[in-house]
Amino acid sequence: MHRNLGTEILGVMQKRTVVKFLLIFTLVFNASNLFAKESEKEGDGDLKTTIKEFINHHLQDSHDFTLFSDEEAKTHFGFPLPVILWDGGLKVFSSSKFHHGETVAEVNGEYYKLYHGKIYKTDAQGTINYDEDHHATNAKPLDFSITKNVVSMLLISLLMFFMFKSLAKSYKKNNSIPTGVGRFLEPLVLFIRDDIAIPNIGEKKYKKYMSFLLTIFFFIWFLNLLGMTPLGVNVTGNIAVTFALALIVFLITNLTANKNYWGHIFWMPGVPTFMKVVLAPIELLGVFIKPFSLMIRLYANMTAGHVVLMSIIGMIFLFKNWIGGPLSFGLAFALSILELLVAALQAYIFTMLSALYFGMANEEAHH
Repeated sequence: MHRNLGTEILGVMQKRTVVKFLLIFTLVFNASNLFAKESEKEGDGDLKTTIKEFINHHLQDSHDFTLFSDEEAKTHFGFPLPVILWDGGLKVFSSSKFHHGETVAEVNGEYYKLYHGKIYKTDAQGTINYDEDHHATNAKPLDFSITKNVVSMLLISLLMFFMFKSLAKSYKKNNSIPTGVGRFLEPLVLFIRDDIAIPNIGEKKYKKYMSFLLTIFFFIWFLNLLGMTPLGVNVTGNIAVTFALALIVFLITNLTANKNYWGHIFWMPGVPTFMKVVLAPIELLGVFIKPFSLMIRLYANMTAGHVVLMSIIGMIFLFKNWIGGPLSFGLAFALSILELLVAALQAYIFTMLSALYFGMANEEAHH
């Protein structure tokens, strides 16, 4: 049975490796087409600017889901998303009104313009005013739009729901032997339970945190993998998303903490009174630094990976020779393989540290 399970897992992993290879190749191919077209009509200086703009566009969220674009024909292939604004009242319309930022959207007599990924209130001509530092000074309505990152998170959430629902059904039918996708999920669930939750939280209290730990691990991992596809999705490279995840960890840690946890922060046992007064503010600061480190670590690592990978792909067209081009392509491919490891590693680190914080919050007093 164990041999069959291992064979099944190996087969699934091999299929995933092939799919990832195809996705990586497609990403490089799509970026190469764009840079090649630009390099034919621009100099090196303009090409560098184009590469920077492409990277920034890949990192940013957007109000439409563009699969790919033809820059020469100025056509975009994808689908619009709903724009939801609050500006003296609720305003809902399709992002197709912006036409990828090229036109001004008119809604109930008000005019809005999409500028560098943000929506500003403007006039019929789409005038954007600037300050001395060339920052837009137009009023911005409250934006609750369903963006590309939101759609990606909803899709990953649905995927996780059906995957784990299938796993639960297979346990009901076959008692303790999962089937289908459950054979791939079970070793990972056991790994999170036996190597992350129990060692860091303890056997008595780990169960109440298991659902969150499983959710956060697969949620981050799948989003990281989705970010490596040619879809241009960069959810975990968005600091607002990593902030929300870190905030949830912060709330769970402190709302479920016992009195011993707070006692060690504000009045450490076995420490002279003078040192308690000095250390208490430092310990309290650590309560906020720990989730902040979670936020920055995930955001910085995933953003850096995307920037470096796209920069190396762009170097193919900056070298313009038979030596630099293949070397850059080979380096980009090797880095893409490394990014697959980083995608899982960052999910593991976030889950591990979350479990560690939960364990610290529930640690019993030692006599």
